[in-house]
Amino acid sequence: MVDGRLDGLVNEQTDPILERRARIAHLVQLAQRVGYAALLIAIVAFAVGLVTDFPSWLVTLTIVGLVAAIVILPIPIVLGYGVRAAERDERREGQGPPIH
Repeated sequence: MVDGRLDGLVNEQTDPILERRARIAHLVQLAQRVGYAALLIAIVAFAVGLVTDFPSWLVTLTIVGLVAAIVILPIPIVLGYGVRAAERDERREGQGPPIH
């Protein structure tokens, strides 16, 4: 123990709201990646289907990709706007961490 530190690390308490917002932001980013990947799969399947006279499995893949994107994407998009708005409000009030 040196100057109140354990093994060179300072024991700091973190803000639970900031921790929760960071977890939500991480989940939002993951869900957006999955949703946009599903949309990309649907687009590629449709493009390949155009060239190959639309085999049934490509039609199915296109529909599944579109449905997955439609179901997954709206929630993380809205939550992402909410997280960014909360961070912006805190910066305006001088309470939040600076933008890097």
